[in-house]
Amino acid sequence: MTDAHDTAADSSLRTTGGAPPDDGGSSATEAPIPLLEPREGIPPVITDGTALAEVVAAFAAGTGPVAVDAERASGYRYGQRAYLVQLRREGAGSALIDPVACPDLSALGEALSGVEWVLHAATQDLPCLREIGMVPTRLFDTELAGRLAGFPRVGLGAMVENVLGFVLEKGHSAVDWSTRPLPEPWLRYAALDVELLVDLRDALEKELDRQGKLDWAHQEFDAIASAPPPEPRKDPWRRTSGMHKVRRRRQMGVVRELWQLRDRIAQRRDVSPGKVLSDAAIVEAALAMPASHHALAALNGFGQRVGRRQLEQWQAAVDRAKALSEAQLPQPGQPVTGPPPPRAWADKDPAAAARLSAARAGVSALAERLGMPPENLITPDTVRRVCWEPPRPADGQAVATALAAHGAREWQVEQVTPVLVAALATADGA
Repeated sequence: MTDAHDTAADSSLRTTGGAPPDDGGSSATEAPIPLLEPREGIPPVITDGTALAEVVAAFAAGTGPVAVDAERASGYRYGQRAYLVQLRREGAGSALIDPVACPDLSALGEALSGVEWVLHAATQDLPCLREIGMVPTRLFDTELAGRLAGFPRVGLGAMVENVLGFVLEKGHSAVDWSTRPLPEPWLRYAALDVELLVDLRDALEKELDRQGKLDWAHQEFDAIASAPPPEPRKDPWRRTSGMHKVRRRRQMGVVRELWQLRDRIAQRRDVSPGKVLSDAAIVEAALAMPASHHALAALNGFGQRVGRRQLEQWQAAVDRAKALSEAQLPQPGQPVTGPPPPRAWADKDPAAAARLSAARAGVSALAERLGMPPENLITPDTVRRVCWEPPRPADGQAVATALAAHGAREWQVEQVTPVLVAALATADGA
C-alpha cells in the first residue's frame, strides 16, 4: 500500500469544492494531489487465453469489491462495443484486458458472480460488458451515489478530487480506443480510472450512511443490476438531429431511406454513422428532394470529397423514397403510449396541467430539502403519468400503488407519495 493509498483510505470526505450540503460532514482545504502513476505501474494488456486465465484466477482469489470500467470508441466505430476493460481488486491488483483479442470474458464474469462491482455511471458500461459475458449481480454506482449524496459535479475526475483529494488526468476520455496497439499514456489513464474507485465507493458509502440515504442507494443499485437489457428503439431514424424541420411524409421517407442506407454502410465498414454521412446532410436532402445526383452534389454534405458512385448510391435512396406509395410512407408521428407533451396539457386538460405544475413544485422542493436532483428523487415521466391519469380517490395508498406500478422504488414511493397527494388535492380544489 503506497502513501497515496494510505491517504485515500484515511480520507472519507476530503472535499476541495463541489461537496454536498454541509450538515456536519468533514471537509478539507488541502490542494489536491495529482495521481500520475498506478501504484503497481501500468499492467500488461491481456491479449490471450493463458494470460486471461491467470487474471480470472487472481480476481477470483481477491477480496472485497471489484472496480470495473470499460472504454468504447464512440464517434469512431459502429456500435458501443468495449475496446478495453479495466479491473482492480484487493489481492489481485489491476488488470487491463483487450476484449477484441479476448472477446469472451464470461469466465471472468462468473468468477466475480456475487461480488459487488464498483462502476462509475454503470448504465453506460453495462451494455458493452454484457456483450462480452460480464454481468454483475451486485453493484455500487459511484456517480449515482454522488447524485444521491448531493454532489453537483459527479464526473469521475470531480468526485475523486472532491471526495479523496486526488486529481485524475482525463485527457484521453474521447480518444479512439479501437487503436492498436494502445499508446502507453492511454493505458496509464485507463489503469488510473480504477485505481481509487473502491476508495471512492467506501467514502461515498460513509457519506450516504451519514445522510440516512444508504438504503435508498442500495435500492437504486439493485434496480440497475436487475434491469433487463433495453428494448431496441422503434424507428431509430426518427431521432435524426434536425428531424423537426421535416414536415411532409414523403420527406420523412427520404430521411428513413438515407438513414437506413447510412446505417448499413457504417455497420459494414465498422465506423460511426456520422463519419459516413451527417444528420444535417440527411435532413437537407430530405427537404430539397433532389432530382439527380448532380443536384444532390450541390447540397451541403454531399459535395467535394463524395465520389460519383457514392452520390448515385445516396440519390438511389432518395429515388426509392419518391417511388413509395402513400401507404408505404411513414406516419408523421410515433404512436403515443403515455401522456402528451406537457406543453399541450393546458389546452388538452387544464386540470391535469394544474396538477402537474403543483406536483413539479412539490417534488423540486422536496428534492432540495433532501439534497439531490429532482430526477433522482422520482423520474419526471412517472410524475407526468400520475398527474395525467391520477388514481381515484387520490389518497396515499392509491398514489403509492400508482408510483410502484410505474417502477418507483420503495424509498421513492415513501418520500414522494405525500407530496403528490398534496399536489393532486390542491390542484383539484380539494
